[in-house]
Amino acid sequence: MNRTLHVLTGCTAVGKTELALRWAEAHGAEIVSCDSLLFYRGMDLGTAKPTPAERARVPHHLIDLRDVKSPMDVAAFALLARAAVGDILARGRAVLVTGGSGFYLKTFFAPVADDVAVPASLREEVRSRLERNGLPALATELGVLNPAGLGALDVQNPRRVTRALERCLVTGKTLAQLQQEFAARPALFAAYDVQLCELVREKEELDRRIEQRVHQMLQHGLVAEVKHLLTQGLLENPSAAKAIGYRETIDFLDGRLTEAELAPAIGRNTRALVKKQRTWFKTQLPEHRRVDAAAATPADLF
Repeated sequence: MNRTLHVLTGCTAVGKTELALRWAEAHGAEIVSCDSLLFYRGMDLGTAKPTPAERARVPHHLIDLRDVKSPMDVAAFALLARAAVGDILARGRAVLVTGGSGFYLKTFFAPVADDVAVPASLREEVRSRLERNGLPALATELGVLNPAGLGALDVQNPRRVTRALERCLVTGKTLAQLQQEFAARPALFAAYDVQLCELVREKEELDRRIEQRVHQMLQHGLVAEVKHLLTQGLLENPSAAKAIGYRETIDFLDGRLTEAELAPAIGRNTRALVKKQRTWFKTQLPEHRRVDAAAATPADLF
């Protein structure tokens, strides 16, 4: 069985969708999404999800898997991605992975999830202690369990602190020990030939495309989409509710932004995201091909 994976990434609004479709059509490929928001049904306009017409051109996988109130995590994604890739290749089709969500993208190049199972009872206990005693108390407890220090852990991030504390408590190991064991794990797709291409654009051109994209989202009904998603439990999924385009629209609906402020806020936050994405691609991805999206053809990608 062919074990080649083609991975196309790039910043938000760089132009991945159309080039991915054209490459897939030319090579008999199916697309596996690694965008952290396309999993959710109903999150369409704010994510620039491929339209029904685009998805009719090429089969897509890992889109519209869950209700918006049911969070996805990278461990679950990794298992779903492995199953999708195996199925596609077994049918003699090529695989094109596409998306710009770094942590999910990393699944194809490095280990991203450990096998530490945290009992629901312990998770609830730690959550209760966070609410009762506050984040500094949990960070202090974590420090006691890690006398050599907490490394680069962001102790201002409640989710990271609670997850780290859970893992130390359930295993009896330090974060350094857990990290060492994690780094020794094989990547999920280590047996595959993974070919990576990053689409790039000049900053001024990308800024223009972002403004155009924000305008189209709002023109096509982003506010109505968010209103509906709120009735479906959007706020029960903090990662989705805080996604760019959605959090600003929620602020608008709650009166924290005016209508005139909405589009500029989405554009500003999208540009900040793009800056982070560029840094992440540069520092976290293996050596790869970079192609100017403004002049690229499908033949240029891999």
